[in-house]
Amino acid sequence: MLAAYIERTDRDDPLSVLQVGEVDPDGAPKGWVRVRVRAATVNQHDVWTMRGALARPSSRTILGTDAAGVTDDGDEVIVHAVLADPDRGGGDETLDLRRTVLADAGHGTLAEEIRVPARNLVPKPAALSWEQAACLPTAWLTAWRMLVTRARVRPGQRLLVQGAGGAVSTAAVMLGAALGLEVVVTSRSNAKLERARELGAQEAIRLGERTTAPVDVVVDSVGEATWRSSVASLRPGGTLVTCGATSGFVGATNLGHLFSRQLNLLGSTMGTLEELGDLARFVAEHDVTPLVDSVEPLDRVDRQFRRLLEGDVFGKLAVSVGDPR
Repeated sequence: MLAAYIERTDRDDPLSVLQVGEVDPDGAPKGWVRVRVRAATVNQHDVWTMRGALARPSSRTILGTDAAGVTDDGDEVIVHAVLADPDRGGGDETLDLRRTVLADAGHGTLAEEIRVPARNLVPKPAALSWEQAACLPTAWLTAWRMLVTRARVRPGQRLLVQGAGGAVSTAAVMLGAALGLEVVVTSRSNAKLERARELGAQEAIRLGERTTAPVDVVVDSVGEATWRSSVASLRPGGTLVTCGATSGFVGATNLGHLFSRQLNLLGSTMGTLEELGDLARFVAEHDVTPLVDSVEPLDRVDRQFRRLLEGDVFGKLAVSVGDPR
C-alpha cells in the first residue's frame, strides 16, 4: 500500500526525512478492523515526529492521526486517534497517562489502509465530504472539547479565539458561532481577520490589541506569544483553555491578576470517543461544514507539510487517499 512515512528524524529540516512509497500493511491485535482510507489531514504532531521531538522511530513510522474511510463491511466512518490502555476499565481516555495516538503506536493514517480498534470508529456524517470528515478527529475534536467539556460554554457568552486561520482556531470560531457565542478573533493578518468574520466571528482585532469588552472564555493554541493578552482579556471569573503552544511553551502570568480575578486556567488535549460522536452529530444537525484549506493527493503530501511549516494556512490541510468514491 502507499503511505507517507519516515525512517529517521531531522530537527532542522523535517521535510528531508519524509518519504512516500509502498509499504506492507501492519498486523493488528484481535478486535481491530481494517479501514480503507479515503482522506486524511496533516497536523503539527506529524512535524514534531519528523523533528524527533516525540519518540524516535526505531524503524519505518507511518505519519498521520486523522482519517475518514470505509470498513470492509462498507460502513463510512471517521477514526478516533486516541488509544488508551485497554486494561484501565473505561473512563476518559484522554486522562490515561499511558494513552497514545495511532501514529505513535505504529498505525499512522497517511496510508491507503489502516487498522484500528473497532470501538474507535464513529459514523461519518453523510453531508460531509471525505476531506471535511477527516478534519474532525484532531483539530475539530480538540476545539469541541475545549469549548463544551472544559469551558462549558453557554449561549450568549463572549469567546476570544487567538490566531485566526489555524486548524483549531478556525474550528473554534465556527463551533463557537454555532453554539450561540459572541466570537472575537485575533490575527496579524487583515485578510485572515476578514475571513474569520465570514465564518461567524463578530469582532476581529489585530493580535495583541484589546477586545472591546472582556470575554468569558479564551481559546489559545498559540502559547507564549498570546498568553499575556489571553489572561488580560478575561472578565473576573473567566476561563482560559489552552491546547498547544506553537509559539513557545513558557508564558508569563501575573499571579496577583490570576487570584484576585479568580480566573480559571485549563489545559485540554484531543478528546474522547464519546465527544467525537457528539461532535459528528452536532455538525450534522447544525449544518456546520469544516473548512478545508486545500487538498493534495497522498503522493504529494509534501506540499501540505510545506504549507503547514510556512504557516500560510486557513483551515485544515487535507490529503486525498485511495478510491475517491
